[in-house]
Amino acid sequence: MKRQTNLVRRGREDRDESGQSTVEFALLFPLVAMAILAIIQVALVVRADVVVHQAAREGARSAAVSKSSGAAAEGAGNVASGLNVSVQRGSKGKRVVVTVRRKYRTNVPLVGKLFPDPTLKARAVMRAEI
Repeated sequence: MKRQTNLVRRGREDRDESGQSTVEFALLFPLVAMAILAIIQVALVVRADVVVHQAAREGARSAAVSKSSGAAAEGAGNVASGLNVSVQRGSKGKRVVVTVRRKYRTNVPLVGKLFPDPTLKARAVMRAEI
């Protein structure tokens, strides 16, 4: 009886499973790589959105303290380039509304084409001081 038990156990140990982890890695690696690249792409879009919001704030601040019509575009342009800036201005003490738009290209390899190119938009409102 002892001998049969040893044979059964030995049969299980003799199987060659050395390639199993390699096959599992080969199947899962592309999925993990795509997920990591997608996370990077989303992070870049969020970063660009933060920059557009900052540009809107800077543009509104510049427009609030200047009578020049190009002050908002100049203030927003100090933060980022390629912005479409529009300004709605009231008289002194009224509000200045600056809207900034930017088309952002998604360009991370492999996943950039999967995401549509978003148009980022931010709006900032401040009181006109001049």
